Amino acid sequence: MGKNNVRKIRESLLMSKAELARKAGVSTLTIDRIEKGMNCRMDTKRKIILALGFKLSEKDKVFLDDDSPPPRRKKRASKKKSTAKKKSESAK
Repeated sequence: MGKNNVRKIRESLLMSKAELARKAGVSTLTIDRIEKGMNCRMDTKRKIILALGFKLSEKDKVFLDDDSPPPRRKKRASKKKSTAKKKSESAK
């Protein structure tokens, strides 16, 4: 989870989630998730920093723990049987 000041800064600017989302070019759901501490892509962070009126060099004022990369998604194991296995079972 990524710690950030997005909500605090947005509210101090009297800006709604929808307005920030519009300025940053992301969805309001994305803003909501980020404000709850979920990770996002570097490009999304860049858009939000600029939409809040900060320079990219001031990223640490918005996103506090910018060092950790977002977690990787785990691939689900396939439930499908291989075609060779299906053929051998149907031949029985």
